[in-house]
Amino acid sequence: MGTIMNPVFRFAQASFILPFVLLAACAPLALKPADFGWPVESVLKADASGMVQENRYQVSFSIKPLVFEEKEDSMDVGGLSVRVIRDQAGYYYITSSGFRHVYVFGTGDGALVLENKILVSEKGLQSPAFNARPPYVQLLSAGEKPRLLSRSGIQEGGR
Repeated sequence: MGTIMNPVFRFAQASFILPFVLLAACAPLALKPADFGWPVESVLKADASGMVQENRYQVSFSIKPLVFEEKEDSMDVGGLSVRVIRDQAGYYYITSSGFRHVYVFGTGDGALVLENKILVSEKGLQSPAFNARPPYVQLLSAGEKPRLLSRSGIQEGGR
């Protein structure tokens, strides 16, 4: 004759295991490692309404709030070019000629959300350019030393 499990013991055993099964089922699926970096920067020219679009990477956004943040005027943004690159972690770095800052954006619900505003030039950047230097983004500008950036700011040594 086989042993019959006590119903109270079976309930206790199931009660112990069930939370672990539910926890594992609720954990989000993660595909790691993932690299979101763009190999080269994109130079995007704004249309008359301030929208820029990068077709290769399927991203578009209005630069009007960014230009207003930088210059306190966003009325005439048509034709303005911005420089954009994305790092390995998926953060967007954006700047333009004459900007004093590099803006770092993360993604939100249908929006780019400001993560950091990095002061890089008191007088404004002249001919800025980005390069991918994983895990950093390199910023070049005429008359300025090259700098390595992360979403938290300029990295030690800056080159």
